Amino acid sequence: MGTTDRADRFYDDQVLDHLNARMREFVGRQEMFFLATADRHGECDSTFRAGPPGFVQVLDERTIAYPEYRGNGVMASIGNISENPNLGILMIDFTHDRIGLHVNGRARVVMDDEMRERHPYLPVDPVPGRRAQLWVEVAVEETYIHCAKHIPHLQKVPRQASGPRAWGTDDAKRKGGDFFGAAAEAASRRRGPACGEAEAQRAAEAQREAEGQRAAEAQREAEAQQESEVQREAGARGETEGRGERPPRGEDARSESGTHQALGARQAPGTRQAPDSRQAPAPRQAPGPPLAPPVPQAPRNPQPPGVRQETASRRPAISPRPRSREVREEVEREVERVLARARNRGATGGSDDEFRGWFG
Repeated sequence: MGTTDRADRFYDDQVLDHLNARMREFVGRQEMFFLATADRHGECDSTFRAGPPGFVQVLDERTIAYPEYRGNGVMASIGNISENPNLGILMIDFTHDRIGLHVNGRARVVMDDEMRERHPYLPVDPVPGRRAQLWVEVAVEETYIHCAKHIPHLQKVPRQASGPRAWGTDDAKRKGGDFFGAAAEAASRRRGPACGEAEAQRAAEAQREAEGQRAAEAQREAEAQQESEVQREAGARGETEGRGERPPRGEDARSESGTHQALGARQAPGTRQAPDSRQAPAPRQAPGPPLAPPVPQAPRNPQPPGVRQETASRRPAISPRPRSREVREEVEREVERVLARARNRGATGGSDDEFRGWFG
């Protein structure tokens, strides 16, 4: 790739075969590192190690050691080291210096008693889960920097907010539980493929049912909105028809106004009104001067019962009144507030286009 000159400069300027004073100070205050090992076939494994500051012991400029605590019992790294002693350690300071250090070398496994006999000054941790069962001693062969260019700047959470750490616990929930669902898949495999297919089918059915419920709820909301609109329209028509009126339309308004006045007036005694087949029978009246029964205005196009309801049901659904503009403006304001808080928490001195991800 044409990078030989750059690589040679890096080896000449940055790669050492020991830990210098600044590297030893850096290692002595780290609380975690990433470990890479491989077995005799070259099959690799990477893992994570953590402890209190100084849990990685700098024995001298060419030797470090770290404790192995009680874990899940697999001991993948120890098994690999027993077959292939070459390992790689990467320590990254995310919170203070935002820099990394690579340490490559050859390792051997040492029991805790032997380690303390040779190095009696090693501390005894008061937390049972942080007491070493054995140690990995590393003869340093290469040390070099990991540049800060892509290392995110993190902020450490106070211990009282995060709660106590469950060092050495066997509680599955406190260790993370079945976060990735692997245990559920393993149980399904043990029960057989039929059970696994049945569970997948049940999950798919549950998902379809949930989607159907959401669609039904949306449909019910639309129907309720439509029914509300129809009822308001029907109420308005009912009030008009209850008064023996209908809304005037164009030229009919002027002619019907005079007609209503004529029909609504009292008739002279002895005057007989022509019967109307579409008019309901007049109610009994108390003794007194005879009054002409009210004559409601007949609809323009008489229809048999039930037609009006059927016509209303065939009307297109009335869309809910749009509020998307208000919602969009509120979301945009909230996004601006979140971005402003994120910029205020950003690392000082960083460029505007530097990726910070979740780390603020």
